[in-house]
Amino acid sequence: MTRPRVLVTRAILEAPLRRLREVADVCIASSEEPLSAEELRRKADGVDAILCHLTDRVDGALLEAAGPQLKIIANYAVGYNNIDLAACRKAGVWVSNTPGVLSEATADIAFTLMMAIGRRVVEGDRLVRTGEWTGWAPKQLLGGDFHGRTLGILGCGRIGQAMARRASGFGMRLMYHQPRPLDPEVEESLGLNFVSFDVLLRKTDFLSLHCPLTEETRHLIGTEELKAMKPTAYLINTSRGPVIDEAALVQALQEKEIAGAGLDVFEEEPRLTPGLAELDNVVLLPHLGSATQETRTRMGDLAVANILAALDEKTPPNELTGN
Repeated sequence: MTRPRVLVTRAILEAPLRRLREVADVCIASSEEPLSAEELRRKADGVDAILCHLTDRVDGALLEAAGPQLKIIANYAVGYNNIDLAACRKAGVWVSNTPGVLSEATADIAFTLMMAIGRRVVEGDRLVRTGEWTGWAPKQLLGGDFHGRTLGILGCGRIGQAMARRASGFGMRLMYHQPRPLDPEVEESLGLNFVSFDVLLRKTDFLSLHCPLTEETRHLIGTEELKAMKPTAYLINTSRGPVIDEAALVQALQEKEIAGAGLDVFEEEPRLTPGLAELDNVVLLPHLGSATQETRTRMGDLAVANILAALDEKTPPNELTGN
């Protein structure tokens, strides 16, 4: 019997792939860089499943190039704004993601960014490395306290709630906003207060973004929203880059309309908006949210489990399309 063919668009950790190789012929794109749309369509020709990444655009053209035997697009991420779900539904192709397993690691990075920018860690590291540090001084690189400050969480799903648990350990006050409030029991257990978007912007000392990228959330944080924040506030983003209007953020940081920002994601990754990299009041990370050995292994395990289910004509455990 002919074994199914699976395309992996960029190499992942080996352990999850061993399970896949037991039942399928696995083709892994050799490039460490994202495939171009043309390369992706060419490599997808005739495959039964695609394990793709957030850097891969999955649209009708790709589905057509793959052919009618394609059963599943397994996205190696929680967010799936890179995938045209409507086109996949029309083609009868399942789409899956990897929810849950990266919540803690991503919250760790969000909290790391908050600590780094709030206590000016990167500036201090640079001062020491360049040999410019002349010793302890009473007014040198003064940051701010976290205890007693207010953390605002925009989007309080798994990652937002994980962020809340970390902040409560530091004695921070917690506010959040999203389209619908959480259950009162969850709010009480985490010490969360539901507020309007306007109040969240005006009252928080640290605003951490954990919302998905949709048409409604694209540029959700722009010029007016940044002006509404405290001049002493910090903005943290580990969700998706386009949730922030990056040009507006650069201007706000240059003009000190807010105190600073910590970013793990960018509007046009890996390109930065001009002026962003030159600022001292921003900490920039190369999309490290889920970048731990344990988390990336669990993500691979989930993606492979979804593919194996689809190849067996069963509904993938994390399917998104409702096929």
